[in-house]
Amino acid sequence: MTPLFHPHLVNGPFDDPGLYIEFLFEKRALMFDLGDIGNLSNRKILRISDVFVSHAHMDHFIGFDRMLRTMLGRGVHVRLFGPAGFLDRLGHKLSAYTWNLAPRYKSDLVLTATEIHAEAEARVAVFQLSKAFRRDDVGSIRIQDGILRDDIGFRVRATILDHRTPCLAFALEEGRHVNVHKAQVERMGFRVGPWLRELRQAVLRDEPDETPIRVWWRDDERLCEHRVPLGQL
Repeated sequence: MTPLFHPHLVNGPFDDPGLYIEFLFEKRALMFDLGDIGNLSNRKILRISDVFVSHAHMDHFIGFDRMLRTMLGRGVHVRLFGPAGFLDRLGHKLSAYTWNLAPRYKSDLVLTATEIHAEAEARVAVFQLSKAFRRDDVGSIRIQDGILRDDIGFRVRATILDHRTPCLAFALEEGRHVNVHKAQVERMGFRVGPWLRELRQAVLRDEPDETPIRVWWRDDERLCEHRVPLGQL
């Protein structure tokens, strides 16, 4: 079965840490540690939805500025996770710049940051471009079984280690995997296309069999479209 995750190191083995993980069939990616990301294109950076920072040594966090600059005004929401002290450090990075031109941006940039204090406790704050990245504390949350993110198709767990400073170790787990039998799609008179993403997500969400799925593709610039019950597909 084709794996859902497509990971690759951003840099060489003796350079800044950074693991970029793309999702099959989705314009989405995860980032584990945020060292120098000069080797990532803007297109790849804009796919990042979640960033997991083990600790704030320079070689693990210096890439934040490049990511920030790329995402400004792009209508993006990114979740960041880090160890104790992470919220203060993120706030200091953002406050190092002048944001008097923030109201000129038509689209916002929202950063939701989670700081893991203990195996079962974390604090959350939000930083928004539209508010000149003023820190808005959401409060404390409880963590169960080390789970930081539990989304359709994947889960990320963390535990706290010692690196002469609190340091997080992460584990990425794939959830249920939905594979498509392309030959069967064609036997049903359809063609593979972007609509399969909606089908996969509906299956992963355990939606009812009667849920209508928009089956569509372009054939010689003509849009072909059908509504088919999920159970039939």
